[in-house]
Amino acid sequence: MKKFNKKPSLDKYDVIIMGGAIMGSSTAWFLSQNPDFNGTVLVVEKDQKYEFCSTAHTTSCIRQQFSTKLNVEISQFSANFINNFQEYMGNDPRVPKLSINSFGYMYLAADDDFAQNLIDNQKVQLEAGAATELLTPKQIKSRYPFYNIEDIKLGSINLINEGYWDSITAFEWLKKKAYENGVEYVENEIVEITSNKSGDRIISVKLASGETVTGERFVNATGPRAAAISKMAGIEIPVEPRKRYSWIFKAEKPLDQDLPLTIDPSGFHVRENGGGTYQAGGHGSSDPAVGFDDFEMDFDLWENSVWPVLFKRIPQFESLKLISQWAGHYAMNTVDQNAILGPHNIIQNFFFLNGFSGHGTQQAPAMGRATSEILTYGSYKTIDMSAFHYERLLRGHKIVEKAII
Repeated sequence: MKKFNKKPSLDKYDVIIMGGAIMGSSTAWFLSQNPDFNGTVLVVEKDQKYEFCSTAHTTSCIRQQFSTKLNVEISQFSANFINNFQEYMGNDPRVPKLSINSFGYMYLAADDDFAQNLIDNQKVQLEAGAATELLTPKQIKSRYPFYNIEDIKLGSINLINEGYWDSITAFEWLKKKAYENGVEYVENEIVEITSNKSGDRIISVKLASGETVTGERFVNATGPRAAAISKMAGIEIPVEPRKRYSWIFKAEKPLDQDLPLTIDPSGFHVRENGGGTYQAGGHGSSDPAVGFDDFEMDFDLWENSVWPVLFKRIPQFESLKLISQWAGHYAMNTVDQNAILGPHNIIQNFFFLNGFSGHGTQQAPAMGRATSEILTYGSYKTIDMSAFHYERLLRGHKIVEKAII
């Protein structure tokens, strides 16, 4: 895909998507391939390299172990999309076939409250068609003898469509195919949003390069920056950047079987990465909001907090070599850790695609499809996402997602 232009080619578009990472590009692609949509689409992305976006820092895994049925259904569509990616892309021979390395997520409960949480969640997951299993400590040890489970009361795992997938390749092709289908991408930044006199409709956006572009519908897909963009439209949303750290390490004695993405009771997680390497992740003891451009690494966290936890849980990780480490951002919805979607209650042509709280990459196929549907038809044609609409925040109705990593 060629370098983005800085300036839009038109003065007006039917849809202006603010943010061109995986959420924005998924929406753009679904719009571009829908025969019922024949409008113009502009995607405004501040950095074509996507160096600091959440998509670039993802752990790139998918799970069905959520506490709400809707989130399970969203992941099930995303799994179908991943496993049939080439077909969704029109059987384009350039597009690679994708699949999920289903090593599963292993939730480990060290107390009765979290064990009950796993039991409650499994009921929701099974009703939605997931294959989640609850494991006693003895069963965990039998299947995964490398774990130290002396403090564990219960485990939960699903080995069907749950594990690693190549989200970066999917993102690149969503973007490329959207562009080939006529979506226009510009490398620029929204600096101002203008409403009409009555305040019930957005008219235009101003770009950092000085152009003013009018539009019919506007989509906020700006990840951790979502609150700043919404504020330009006079709207407050409870989304803020939360720093998440990642570490890649190589074990001197690699495990002789795949390591599930293991969520330790401490809050840290670790998963199979391939070739005797593993990826760990988590955050510090405090978890404050941070600046949009704050990607400073806490280099003491690994030695003081992460490695001791890993060694305790998997003694075979006693000797290892840290290969790389980085910090990324969650776009955290501080109210209920779930997506904020759909139109604003008053400004009906301003649409939210925000607040995914760490599970955005895996939800992007379903969320892009849903947003394209409501933009095209005014309603959802597949999964009904109305429960996630912005207006729930005004009513004080929380849809709390308890399975947050």
